[in-house]
Amino acid sequence: MKLGIIAKPTRESFKDANQSQLDFIELCVNEGQDVGEFHKNRNQLVKWKKQYGIEVASIGRWKSIRLDKQGHVIQAELEKCFQLIDVASELECGNFVSGCNYVDELSYYDNCSSAIAFFSALIDYAKPKGVKISSYNCRKVNFVHNPEVWKIIHGHLKDLGIKFDPSHSRYFGGDYLQETLDWGDRFNHIHLKGSLIVNGTRVDDPPAGLDQTDWKSFISLLRAKGYTGGLSIEPHSPIWTGELGKSGVNYTIEFMKKLIF
Repeated sequence: MKLGIIAKPTRESFKDANQSQLDFIELCVNEGQDVGEFHKNRNQLVKWKKQYGIEVASIGRWKSIRLDKQGHVIQAELEKCFQLIDVASELECGNFVSGCNYVDELSYYDNCSSAIAFFSALIDYAKPKGVKISSYNCRKVNFVHNPEVWKIIHGHLKDLGIKFDPSHSRYFGGDYLQETLDWGDRFNHIHLKGSLIVNGTRVDDPPAGLDQTDWKSFISLLRAKGYTGGLSIEPHSPIWTGELGKSGVNYTIEFMKKLIF
């Protein structure tokens, strides 16, 4: 397994990852961010990757509407995903992450059928370019986030992987260890985000290793499932910011390095 961090598409991100002795960075180009500009600057990313010896392990897009009210795939959004897949291919980044929104006006069956159409289009475009497609288990503008829907959509699409984050399972009453045992062979990428729950209430997302997640068991389960992909640190706390945030990231790096050797 390799250790990295979610970062911005800048020279400093590659430089900082190199200085922290990480293996990769992860790039996210979410709703409201300029996909065209990101695509235009792809050669610069290739240059920094080579200069600092830092890979780009995953590129993702969160919070976007993929399906219209009739359940049709929105072509403009699909083209943005294609552009990001193109950048992933040029960077030799093997994973693109996407969710799919739920359309309230349609049945669950129709939503699943439309999501299959959307992910199928991504898979068909990405496969010849050497890029795998993963759904994510975050709930933000996405309903493809739990084992029940995975049975349908991933059960049908054998080439669709999963980007997994234990905190999302914990916050919504799931069993992240059982989900890893059952679905870990479909995991393409992992987010390391801490989670802290007291009396059923979400308190904070502290640095991984300073939270309640059983990271030792989780990493051991990943090994049992043959996982060899990326573990991507996700700083997400409104409390752990500034110098405290940097200290938290450094703690997670040292903590995880002891687990993955």
